[in-house]
Amino acid sequence: MKKQDFTVLKIADLHPFPDNPFHLVEDELLMEMAESIKEFGVVTPIITRPKKDGNGYEVIAGQRRVRASQLAGVETIPAFVLPLDCDRAIITLVDSNIQRENILPSERAFAYKMKLEAMKRQGYRTDLTSSQVGTKLRTDETVAQGFGIGKTTVQRYIRLTELIPPILQMVDEGQIALTPAVELSFLKKDEQENLRITMESEDATPSLSQAQRMKKLSQMGRLDMDTIFAIMTEEKANQRETVKIGMDKLRKYFPRGTTPKQIEDAILRLLERELQRKRNRDSR
Repeated sequence: MKKQDFTVLKIADLHPFPDNPFHLVEDELLMEMAESIKEFGVVTPIITRPKKDGNGYEVIAGQRRVRASQLAGVETIPAFVLPLDCDRAIITLVDSNIQRENILPSERAFAYKMKLEAMKRQGYRTDLTSSQVGTKLRTDETVAQGFGIGKTTVQRYIRLTELIPPILQMVDEGQIALTPAVELSFLKKDEQENLRITMESEDATPSLSQAQRMKKLSQMGRLDMDTIFAIMTEEKANQRETVKIGMDKLRKYFPRGTTPKQIEDAILRLLERELQRKRNRDSR
């Protein structure tokens, strides 16, 4: 079927594209779209491809229009049905969605990665570390040019896919900025988990300087839980005065593997018991 020809599909026959990096958020804009569809219908056809098993169609572009149509009580939708292979479908999906407003860093990261890998499979240069001069652009350069950004930006976002989900969610929520997040992506998964535990227990996130130091220590094989805790509990200029006890002084009192949070909780419980005993003595 030619691209300019479209048909009308039953919404019940539509399925999400596998591993779509763009999340469907049922926000106020979606509700407004549903109201518009009730009145005017879907103006721009969605893009689909037939499922391999012949059981319906995968939505490549237009998942918000599909959901808004469902909310509007509409049962059919105009659609282009294109004979795209998986890689061409991925490239089309990313190109059709990446310019939307309010895209999360994680969505952008996985979208760039998916397109880069699809283009590599289609025969673009894969020597991404090569500095050899040639007439054919590197794959990351091609992706970057297609989005009107620099290749370094593409590479930095793709690094975010190496973060464990809880830390990546903190990037999406704006708790950790992009630049330190990229540095943290070089930490091993168990080191990231130790960092997550420490951030939660200390209610703190790393600065760029702290992230860079942890990355360097990780590369040297010297980033353990105690080191992460020491870095994350450094007193900053805008922090109120606190009492700090080095982990090296506390470790001998606790079993191996005890987290900083567990140590803190145990100390507070002991202090609370001592306070209660003191009050009991004073009341006699």
